[in-house]
Amino acid sequence: MDLISIIVPCYNEQESLPLFYEEMNRVMEQMKGTADFELLLVDDGSTDRTLEEMRTLAKKDCRVRYVSFSRNFGKEGALYAGLQKAKGDYIAVMDADLQDPPSLVPEMYRTLKTTDYDCVATRRRNRHGEPPVRSFLARCFYGIFNRMSQVRMKEATRDFRLMTRRVLDAILSMQEYNRFSKGIFSWVGFRTKWLEFENVERVAGKTKWSLKALLRYSMEAFLSFTTAPLLFPLVLGVLLGVFSVVLLIVLGVSAACGNPLAWYWILIDALAFFGGLQLVCLGVFGAYFSKMYMEIKNRPIYIVKEQSEEGEACDR
Repeated sequence: MDLISIIVPCYNEQESLPLFYEEMNRVMEQMKGTADFELLLVDDGSTDRTLEEMRTLAKKDCRVRYVSFSRNFGKEGALYAGLQKAKGDYIAVMDADLQDPPSLVPEMYRTLKTTDYDCVATRRRNRHGEPPVRSFLARCFYGIFNRMSQVRMKEATRDFRLMTRRVLDAILSMQEYNRFSKGIFSWVGFRTKWLEFENVERVAGKTKWSLKALLRYSMEAFLSFTTAPLLFPLVLGVLLGVFSVVLLIVLGVSAACGNPLAWYWILIDALAFFGGLQLVCLGVFGAYFSKMYMEIKNRPIYIVKEQSEEGEACDR
């Protein structure tokens, strides 16, 4: 039978993890005789009892494996670790808070087995329960990103997806340090079927994605998958050049009409304006050079502190 690997990045999910296992266990029992499973839980340096919950589940069920980081490396690092260690013929990525319904896994698996799709991905039909400001900013992000980048992303997409091994191999071939998985999933291509579902609230705990974290994550997307900001200095330079020519004409006409001009104020203003513009341009270039700097350092994307071993004793 096919082996399905379920990758679950976790950060402070001690309350959600037992509930997630119960729901996922129902699905695994439902698909018994159709496919085998492994649950690969990745502890992203949690400060609560998440790791203890993982140890308990691994002891209880041999299908559960876990990896624990030495500190918090971020969801992208946890996701990459799970993808690297997955053994399945099919690989799923989902969150532990049950906002990604495990009940969709059988349908996703049937789709990949009976069609020529390589991946089944999910998106929310609506954003019910989400703060209006966050929903507005999310729509703005997808609109701007799709206009600036050659990579296209659908709005309200989730990381929750089931993919074939060849899609996974393509994703793992992209080994950059600064990762934006939604962009990577889109960049590698392959035929993807989109599965829509109603938005689901967290089953327990609080979201780890503050507005500040989401803005930082959005910036990661722009710096990783579009070079359009590099053109901003050129566009601004052209516009300012046209503006300066028009202003010169206006000043010339004004002077010809006998109006006195305080040239020193104009000079001071121009120097301040263009000095600020240069700093903006240097900031844009600096953002990209910082990405290059991190790639050249070749730091590991994550560091494992502890993981379950093959053949480790368990109750089933």
